[in-house]
Amino acid sequence: MDVHAHLEDITDLEGAIRRAAEAGVVVVIAVSVDASSSKFALDISQRQDYALKIYPVIGLHPWNLDLKEVEPTLEFVESTVDQAVGIGEVGLDYWYKEIRKDDEKKRFQQEVFGAFLKIAKRHAKPVIIHSRGAWEDAVDMAIETGVRKAIFHWFTGPSGTLIKLLEQGFLVSATPAVEYSKEHRRVIVNTPLESLLLETDSPVNYRGLESEPAHVARSLLAVAALKGLSENTVAEKTTQNASRIFGIEP
Repeated sequence: MDVHAHLEDITDLEGAIRRAAEAGVVVVIAVSVDASSSKFALDISQRQDYALKIYPVIGLHPWNLDLKEVEPTLEFVESTVDQAVGIGEVGLDYWYKEIRKDDEKKRFQQEVFGAFLKIAKRHAKPVIIHSRGAWEDAVDMAIETGVRKAIFHWFTGPSGTLIKLLEQGFLVSATPAVEYSKEHRRVIVNTPLESLLLETDSPVNYRGLESEPAHVARSLLAVAALKGLSENTVAEKTTQNASRIFGIEP
C-alpha cells in the first residue's frame, strides 16, 4: 500500500495508477491539501475501473492556510468526513525562517491544526500529520487533543519525540527518502515494524525521480534492507498496519 499520494498533482495519472497496479500496489491513499484536492480525492475514490483501490483522506495542508479558505474547508471536511478514511494532510510546519520567527503565524497554524484534530477525534478518524520543523508541537497537540490514531508522515524529528509518539500508539510512514536521508533512516531504524507504513508522497522528486505510487516499492526495499528483514515480511506487516489504522481492506 502507498498510504500517502497526492494524485491530483500527478501528470500521467491514469498511467501511474496502471503502473502501480502492475507493480503489485493494491491500495493508494489519496491525500489532500485543500478543499479542491479533497473533492478530487473523494471523487476518484468512487472510480470502479481501476485495478487497485483508492481511498480518500481530506484536509488542509499547513502550507495552504489562506484565512479566507480555512473556515469553508473545515466546514467541507466536517460535512464529508464520513466519506473519507481519514483526515489529512494537516499539521504544522515551522521549517521556513519567516514562520520560525513569527509567533502569530505559528499560532494560526496551531489553531487550524487543532480544529482538524478535533474533527478527527469526534469522528474517530485517523489523522495524517505533517510536522516538519514542528515535531514536538505536532506530537504534543495530537496527544493533548486525544486522537486515537495518527500517522506522522515522513517523520524526521528528534529521537525523544519519536519515542513519545510511538508510546501513544501513533505510526510513522517511510518515503523513498529512506534510501539516503540520514534523519529519516534514523527514525525508521528506531521505529518497530508494527508502527510503520509505506508511502511515496507522490509526485515528490527524490534525487531526480518524480515519484508515483509504483515507487512505494523503493520505500519497501529500503526499509527491508535497513531493518534486515525480507521484503515480504515488511510488505505484509505494513499492509496489515494500514488496514488496521484506516479500517480498510486491501
